[in-house]
Amino acid sequence: MHRVSEAQDEDRRDDDVVRDAVGKLRKALETTERARGRLYDFHQMTGTADFELGDAARALRAAGLTAQADLVEHELIGRNVIGDRWTFQIVEDYDDGYYASFRRIEEQVRAQAGDAPRHGYEQELKDRRRTHGRPGHEPGRPSS
Repeated sequence: MHRVSEAQDEDRRDDDVVRDAVGKLRKALETTERARGRLYDFHQMTGTADFELGDAARALRAAGLTAQADLVEHELIGRNVIGDRWTFQIVEDYDDGYYASFRRIEEQVRAQAGDAPRHGYEQELKDRRRTHGRPGHEPGRPSS
């Protein structure tokens, strides 16, 4: 597929449609980036909670609650969170599977759409919203 902007008229409606379609795909990728960040939050928070469980078990033991401390140590500390996985394994599966595929496909679609820029929609929006010729409103470098 060739990108319509290769034509002489940069303002063609077809180019807008391509930019909009690629922009929607890019927005979906950005949403996935946010989800990935939350997955890393889950990973780090769960790890922190596991260390806090160690503190709780020691406090229970110091309070004379040996059986309860044993329960926490044997049943919770170091436990798999999902199936046979710790959170780092979940993060790695996500990164190497879904996330890697999503990024690869997004890049492939942009390349097949004539090297559509990553933020073509935002680039066009910036150009429409900025005050041309004003300091602080320079166009800057184009999106890659």
